[in-house]
Amino acid sequence: MSSSSTPIDPISALLTVLDLEKLEENLFRGRTGPDTGWQRVFGGQVIGQALVAAQRTVASDRFVHSLHAYFLRPGDPLVPIIYQVERIRDGSSFTTRRIVAIQHGHAIFSMSASFQIEEGGYDHQMSMPPVAMPEELMPESEFKQMFLKHGSDAVRRYWSRERPIEMRPTSLAHYLSKEKLEPRQDIWVRTTGPVPDDRPIQAALLAYLSDMTLLDASLYPHGTSIFDPTIQAASIDHAMWFHRPIRFDDWLLYSQDSPSASGARGMTRGAIYSRSGELVASVAQEGLIRKRANE
Repeated sequence: MSSSSTPIDPISALLTVLDLEKLEENLFRGRTGPDTGWQRVFGGQVIGQALVAAQRTVASDRFVHSLHAYFLRPGDPLVPIIYQVERIRDGSSFTTRRIVAIQHGHAIFSMSASFQIEEGGYDHQMSMPPVAMPEELMPESEFKQMFLKHGSDAVRRYWSRERPIEMRPTSLAHYLSKEKLEPRQDIWVRTTGPVPDDRPIQAALLAYLSDMTLLDASLYPHGTSIFDPTIQAASIDHAMWFHRPIRFDDWLLYSQDSPSASGARGMTRGAIYSRSGELVASVAQEGLIRKRANE
Protein backbone atom coordinates (compact mmCIF):
# COMPACT_ATOMS: atom_id res chain seq x y z
CA MET A 1 0.00 0.00 0.00
CA SER A 2 1.31 3.43 -0.92
CA SER A 3 1.90 5.84 1.93
CA SER A 4 1.49 8.86 -0.31
CA SER A 5 -1.57 11.08 0.05
CA THR A 6 -3.23 13.55 -2.25
CA PRO A 7 -2.23 17.14 -1.33
CA ILE A 8 -5.14 19.18 0.00
CA ASP A 9 -6.04 22.20 -2.11
CA PRO A 10 -5.50 25.66 -0.54
CA ILE A 11 -9.17 26.59 -0.06
CA SER A 12 -9.97 23.24 1.55
CA ALA A 13 -6.95 23.69 3.83
CA LEU A 14 -8.21 27.15 4.83
CA LEU A 15 -11.73 25.86 5.53
CA THR A 16 -10.18 23.16 7.74
CA VAL A 17 -8.23 25.83 9.64
CA LEU A 18 -11.47 27.78 10.20
CA ASP A 19 -13.20 24.66 11.62
CA LEU A 20 -12.34 24.98 15.32
CA GLU A 21 -12.18 22.21 17.90
CA LYS A 22 -14.49 22.68 20.89
CA LEU A 23 -12.59 22.09 24.13
CA GLU A 24 -15.21 23.17 26.63
CA GLU A 25 -18.21 25.48 26.74
CA ASN A 26 -17.06 28.84 25.29
CA LEU A 27 -13.54 27.49 24.72
CA PHE A 28 -12.14 26.50 21.30
CA ARG A 29 -8.82 25.53 19.75
CA GLY A 30 -7.70 26.60 16.29
CA ARG A 31 -4.94 25.21 14.11
CA THR A 32 -2.36 27.55 12.64
CA GLY A 33 -1.81 27.62 8.87
CA PRO A 34 -2.04 27.46 5.94
CA ASP A 35 1.61 28.50 5.78
CA THR A 36 1.90 32.12 4.64
CA GLY A 37 5.68 32.31 4.54
CA TRP A 38 5.72 34.83 7.42
CA GLN A 39 7.18 34.34 10.89
CA ARG A 40 3.83 35.17 12.50
CA VAL A 41 0.26 34.02 12.02
CA PHE A 42 -1.62 35.93 9.31
CA GLY A 43 -3.97 38.38 11.00
CA GLY A 44 -6.90 37.48 8.77
CA GLN A 45 -6.73 33.90 10.01
CA VAL A 46 -7.04 35.03 13.64
CA ILE A 47 -9.98 37.30 12.79
CA GLY A 48 -11.73 34.49 10.91
CA GLN A 49 -11.14 31.92 13.65
CA ALA A 50 -12.26 34.32 16.39
CA LEU A 51 -15.47 34.96 14.43
CA VAL A 52 -16.07 31.22 14.07
CA ALA A 53 -15.60 30.79 17.83
CA ALA A 54 -18.16 33.52 18.53
CA GLN A 55 -20.61 32.12 15.98
CA ARG A 56 -20.51 28.73 17.72
CA THR A 57 -22.08 30.37 20.80
CA VAL A 58 -24.78 32.35 18.97
CA ALA A 59 -28.29 31.26 17.94
CA SER A 60 -28.50 30.16 14.30
CA ASP A 61 -31.00 32.89 13.39
CA ARG A 62 -28.49 35.66 14.19
CA PHE A 63 -25.73 36.78 11.84
CA VAL A 64 -22.66 38.94 12.38
CA HIS A 65 -23.07 42.58 11.39
CA SER A 66 -19.92 44.05 12.92
CA LEU A 67 -16.64 43.21 14.60
CA HIS A 68 -13.94 45.31 16.23
CA ALA A 69 -10.55 43.79 16.99
CA TYR A 70 -7.07 44.55 18.32
CA PHE A 71 -3.86 42.65 17.54
CA LEU A 72 -1.92 42.52 20.81
CA ARG A 73 1.05 40.21 20.10
CA PRO A 74 2.38 38.37 17.04
CA GLY A 75 0.83 34.92 16.68
CA ASP A 76 3.18 31.92 16.82
CA PRO A 77 2.59 29.80 13.68
CA LEU A 78 4.02 26.69 15.37
CA VAL A 79 1.39 26.20 18.09
CA PRO A 80 -2.45 26.18 18.19
CA ILE A 81 -4.45 29.21 19.28
CA ILE A 82 -7.02 29.01 22.11
CA TYR A 83 -10.16 31.15 21.72
CA GLN A 84 -12.14 32.06 24.82
CA VAL A 85 -15.62 33.49 24.24
CA GLU A 86 -17.44 35.67 26.75
CA ARG A 87 -21.22 35.89 26.34
CA ILE A 88 -21.71 39.60 26.96
CA ARG A 89 -25.40 39.90 26.01
CA ASP A 90 -28.25 37.98 24.40
CA GLY A 91 -31.01 40.47 23.62
CA SER A 92 -34.28 40.20 21.71
CA SER A 93 -32.64 41.38 18.46
CA PHE A 94 -28.88 41.61 19.07
CA THR A 95 -26.25 39.32 20.56
CA THR A 96 -22.80 40.49 21.69
CA ARG A 97 -19.69 38.40 22.22
CA ARG A 98 -16.13 39.15 23.33
CA ILE A 99 -13.36 36.84 22.15
CA VAL A 100 -9.77 36.57 23.36
CA ALA A 101 -7.13 34.54 21.48
CA ILE A 102 -4.41 33.03 23.68
CA GLN A 103 -0.96 31.54 23.02
CA HIS A 104 1.78 30.72 25.54
CA GLY A 105 -0.44 31.98 28.35
CA HIS A 106 -0.85 35.46 26.89
CA ALA A 107 -3.61 37.23 24.96
CA ILE A 108 -2.45 37.83 21.39
CA PHE A 109 -5.75 39.23 20.05
CA SER A 110 -9.10 40.49 21.33
CA MET A 111 -12.33 41.09 19.47
CA SER A 112 -15.92 42.13 20.10
CA ALA A 113 -18.58 41.00 17.64
CA SER A 114 -22.28 41.80 17.35
CA PHE A 115 -24.96 39.61 15.76
CA GLN A 116 -28.51 40.48 14.71
CA ILE A 117 -31.66 38.72 13.60
CA GLU A 118 -32.76 39.36 9.99
CA GLU A 119 -34.72 42.61 9.76
CA GLY A 120 -36.03 44.77 6.94
CA GLY A 121 -35.58 48.55 6.78
CA TYR A 122 -34.08 51.46 4.87
CA ASP A 123 -31.63 50.38 2.19
CA HIS A 124 -29.00 52.41 0.32
CA GLN A 125 -25.30 52.15 -0.50
CA MET A 126 -22.41 53.98 -2.12
CA SER A 127 -21.84 52.94 -5.73
CA MET A 128 -18.98 50.68 -6.75
CA PRO A 129 -16.15 52.65 -8.42
CA PRO A 130 -15.81 52.25 -12.20
CA VAL A 131 -12.95 49.78 -12.73
CA ALA A 132 -11.84 47.24 -15.32
CA MET A 133 -13.48 43.83 -14.94
CA PRO A 134 -11.27 40.93 -13.77
CA GLU A 135 -11.34 39.25 -17.19
CA GLU A 136 -9.66 42.36 -18.63
CA LEU A 137 -6.75 42.15 -16.16
CA MET A 138 -3.57 40.12 -16.05
CA PRO A 139 -4.01 36.73 -14.33
CA GLU A 140 -2.21 36.37 -11.03
CA SER A 141 0.09 33.68 -12.45
CA GLU A 142 1.46 36.13 -15.06
CA PHE A 143 1.57 39.00 -12.56
CA LYS A 144 3.65 36.85 -10.20
CA GLN A 145 6.24 36.13 -12.89
CA MET A 146 6.76 39.85 -13.46
CA PHE A 147 6.67 40.81 -9.77
CA LEU A 148 8.90 38.05 -8.38
CA LYS A 149 11.83 38.97 -10.63
CA HIS A 150 12.42 42.01 -8.43
CA GLY A 151 11.36 40.57 -5.08
CA SER A 152 13.43 39.52 -2.09
CA ASP A 153 13.64 35.90 -0.97
CA ALA A 154 10.84 36.50 1.53
CA VAL A 155 8.60 38.06 -1.12
CA ARG A 156 9.26 35.20 -3.53
CA ARG A 157 8.42 32.62 -0.85
CA TYR A 158 5.18 34.45 -0.02
CA TRP A 159 3.95 34.88 -3.58
CA SER A 160 5.16 31.63 -5.13
CA ARG A 161 3.12 29.30 -2.91
CA GLU A 162 -0.40 28.21 -3.80
CA ARG A 163 -2.94 30.35 -1.93
CA PRO A 164 -6.67 30.10 -1.20
CA ILE A 165 -7.37 33.64 -2.50
CA GLU A 166 -6.52 34.83 -6.02
CA MET A 167 -5.98 38.55 -6.59
CA ARG A 168 -6.02 40.76 -9.68
CA PRO A 169 -5.03 44.40 -9.01
CA THR A 170 -6.50 46.89 -11.46
CA SER A 171 -3.07 48.59 -11.59
CA LEU A 172 0.38 47.02 -11.29
CA ALA A 173 2.35 50.26 -10.86
CA HIS A 174 2.73 49.82 -7.08
CA TYR A 175 4.07 46.30 -7.46
CA LEU A 176 6.49 46.93 -10.32
CA SER A 177 7.92 50.36 -9.48
CA LYS A 178 8.78 52.74 -6.62
CA GLU A 179 6.52 55.44 -8.02
CA LYS A 180 4.70 57.55 -5.44
CA LEU A 181 0.99 57.03 -6.06
CA GLU A 182 -2.36 58.20 -4.79
CA PRO A 183 -3.24 56.29 -1.59
CA ARG A 184 -5.90 54.03 -3.09
CA GLN A 185 -6.13 50.65 -4.81
CA ASP A 186 -8.78 48.40 -6.33
CA ILE A 187 -8.20 44.66 -6.30
CA TRP A 188 -10.44 41.88 -7.56
CA VAL A 189 -10.35 38.81 -5.30
CA ARG A 190 -11.89 35.35 -5.44
CA THR A 191 -11.45 31.99 -3.76
CA THR A 192 -9.47 29.36 -5.68
CA GLY A 193 -12.09 26.68 -4.99
CA PRO A 194 -15.69 26.16 -3.91
CA VAL A 195 -16.98 27.49 -0.58
CA PRO A 196 -19.95 25.89 1.26
CA ASP A 197 -23.30 27.67 0.95
CA ASP A 198 -23.23 28.43 4.67
CA ARG A 199 -23.59 32.03 5.81
CA PRO A 200 -21.42 31.84 8.97
CA ILE A 201 -18.59 30.15 7.04
CA GLN A 202 -18.86 32.74 4.28
CA ALA A 203 -18.68 35.56 6.84
CA ALA A 204 -15.57 34.02 8.43
CA LEU A 205 -13.91 33.65 5.04
CA LEU A 206 -14.74 37.26 4.16
CA ALA A 207 -13.20 38.33 7.48
CA TYR A 208 -10.09 36.32 6.59
CA LEU A 209 -9.53 38.01 3.23
CA SER A 210 -10.41 41.47 4.58
CA ASP A 211 -6.92 41.69 6.12
CA MET A 212 -5.21 41.06 2.77
CA THR A 213 -3.46 44.02 1.03
CA LEU A 214 -5.22 46.58 3.24
CA LEU A 215 -2.28 48.04 5.13
CA ASP A 216 -0.20 48.29 1.96
CA ALA A 217 -2.46 51.05 0.60
CA SER A 218 -1.10 53.44 3.24
CA LEU A 219 2.38 53.09 1.69
CA TYR A 220 1.34 53.99 -1.87
CA PRO A 221 2.20 57.73 -1.49
CA HIS A 222 5.67 56.85 -0.20
CA GLY A 223 6.87 54.64 -3.04
CA THR A 224 7.34 51.57 -0.88
CA SER A 225 5.39 48.51 0.28
CA ILE A 226 4.99 46.13 3.21
CA PHE A 227 7.50 43.83 1.49
CA ASP A 228 10.25 46.45 1.82
CA PRO A 229 12.76 45.01 4.36
CA THR A 230 13.34 48.52 5.75
CA ILE A 231 9.67 48.71 6.83
CA GLN A 232 8.22 47.13 9.96
CA ALA A 233 4.54 46.56 9.17
CA ALA A 234 1.81 44.96 11.27
CA SER A 235 -1.93 45.34 11.80
CA ILE A 236 -2.86 47.11 15.03
CA ASP A 237 -6.65 47.11 14.93
CA HIS A 238 -9.33 45.96 12.50
CA ALA A 239 -13.02 46.78 12.21
CA MET A 240 -15.57 45.30 9.81
CA TRP A 241 -19.25 45.78 9.05
CA PHE A 242 -21.24 43.12 7.18
CA HIS A 243 -23.98 44.84 5.21
CA ARG A 244 -25.43 42.08 3.06
CA PRO A 245 -25.04 38.31 2.64
CA ILE A 246 -22.05 37.25 0.57
CA ARG A 247 -21.37 34.46 -1.91
CA PHE A 248 -18.02 33.24 -3.20
CA ASP A 249 -19.06 31.93 -6.60
CA ASP A 250 -17.64 34.99 -8.42
CA TRP A 251 -15.08 37.80 -8.12
CA LEU A 252 -15.35 40.47 -5.42
CA LEU A 253 -13.91 43.98 -5.72
CA TYR A 254 -11.89 45.20 -2.72
CA SER A 255 -11.70 49.00 -3.08
CA GLN A 256 -9.34 50.67 -0.59
CA ASP A 257 -8.08 54.14 0.32
CA SER A 258 -5.78 55.50 3.00
CA PRO A 259 -6.90 58.92 4.30
CA SER A 260 -3.92 59.38 6.63
CA ALA A 261 -0.52 58.14 7.77
CA SER A 262 1.28 59.66 10.78
CA GLY A 263 3.08 58.65 13.95
CA ALA A 264 4.44 55.45 12.32
CA ARG A 265 0.84 54.35 11.69
CA GLY A 266 -1.23 54.11 8.53
CA MET A 267 -5.01 54.09 8.40
CA THR A 268 -6.89 52.41 5.53
CA ARG A 269 -10.56 51.97 4.66
CA GLY A 270 -11.99 49.28 2.44
CA ALA A 271 -15.27 48.51 0.67
CA ILE A 272 -16.02 45.03 -0.65
CA TYR A 273 -18.45 44.76 -3.58
CA SER A 274 -19.94 41.89 -5.54
CA ARG A 275 -19.36 41.94 -9.28
CA SER A 276 -22.90 43.30 -9.72
CA GLY A 277 -21.99 46.33 -7.56
CA GLU A 278 -23.65 45.32 -4.30
CA LEU A 279 -21.76 46.60 -1.26
CA VAL A 280 -21.40 43.56 1.01
CA ALA A 281 -18.95 44.83 3.65
CA SER A 282 -16.93 47.81 4.86
CA VAL A 283 -13.56 47.61 6.60
CA ALA A 284 -11.26 49.97 8.50
CA GLN A 285 -7.78 49.25 9.80
CA GLU A 286 -4.86 51.04 11.38
CA GLY A 287 -1.44 49.45 11.18
CA LEU A 288 2.16 49.99 12.11
CA ILE A 289 4.34 51.26 9.24
CA ARG A 290 7.57 52.00 11.05
CA LYS A 291 10.92 52.72 9.42
CA ARG A 292 13.39 50.29 10.94
CA ALA A 293 16.31 51.79 12.86
CA ASN A 294 19.66 52.06 11.04
CA GLU A 295 18.00 51.65 7.63
